[in-house]
Amino acid sequence: MAVYTQVSAEEMNAFLNRYDHGTLVSAKGIAEGVENSNYLIETTGGRFILTLYEKRVNAAELPFFCALTDHLAAKGLNIPRMLRDRRGEQLQTLAGRPACLIEFLTGVSVTHPTPAQARAAGGALGDMHRALADFRQSRPNSLDLAGWHALAERCGDLDRIQPGLGDRVRRELDFLDAHWPRHLPTSVIHADLFPDNVLMLGDEVSGVIDFYFACTDIRAWDVAVTHTAWCFENDGTGYHAELGRSLIAGYDKQFSLSTEERLAFPILARGACLRFLLTRAYDWINTPADAMVTRKDPIAFLRRLDFYAEADPETLVSI
Repeated sequence: MAVYTQVSAEEMNAFLNRYDHGTLVSAKGIAEGVENSNYLIETTGGRFILTLYEKRVNAAELPFFCALTDHLAAKGLNIPRMLRDRRGEQLQTLAGRPACLIEFLTGVSVTHPTPAQARAAGGALGDMHRALADFRQSRPNSLDLAGWHALAERCGDLDRIQPGLGDRVRRELDFLDAHWPRHLPTSVIHADLFPDNVLMLGDEVSGVIDFYFACTDIRAWDVAVTHTAWCFENDGTGYHAELGRSLIAGYDKQFSLSTEERLAFPILARGACLRFLLTRAYDWINTPADAMVTRKDPIAFLRRLDFYAEADPETLVSI
């Protein structure tokens, strides 16, 4: 989440008049994240999230995200729905951007998860994968292996971030081209289940948010993405084995990894690390100076990548 597009109080009032959720009391921009413009809205009818979709999000794909979150919420998962206005429409236009009013879920995002919280997050991911077994829509992953090649080219000289980074990325791309486990089962996945996209109340998951990277890809890669995000210090140092075991145990209780998925896990995790290294590198180089957004360090995922390159599969996925 972030704020790129400024919205006046008058524009917000006019927007809210399309709904039956009260009148505007306050609006606060949310700085976290890098994709869209987000505001925490309080009205006389409650709290909501207002999201304006920026250039990275293809407006033609927004109905997929609406259908996905509706499907998961209908299955009983704690997923915020995109709310419908008086005419039954979920997708709007505000300040020249596609926009949605979204349910607000209570809870906090943890920065230093405990093993119990990691287990709950793994369980929530397993619940999602099980609930998506009968979801029939699909969306290609623009940030798959081919997309990483293209993004590395768009980043240009990665040595501007750290000397030798460009060569390291090229070598990793060559490795993944040769070893990527293309035979594993696929499904719709979240693809971005970082701690800041999971709301917790104590040791329980109270909500999962931010589905705008959701796509159809290797299901176990979703677990690997979550593993890379939850099991290290924020700067990418200090792998926490107990968090890793707890996350995998939580997932296994609800869905479970196959033997083939477990053997491929370090390679999937390396791909996850490279994906986030490259998107962070691109943002590091290209984020406008006046954007209300916090840039994230790409080198934190280089450190994770180096860890997984030496990791033993049985150690990573043991419970």
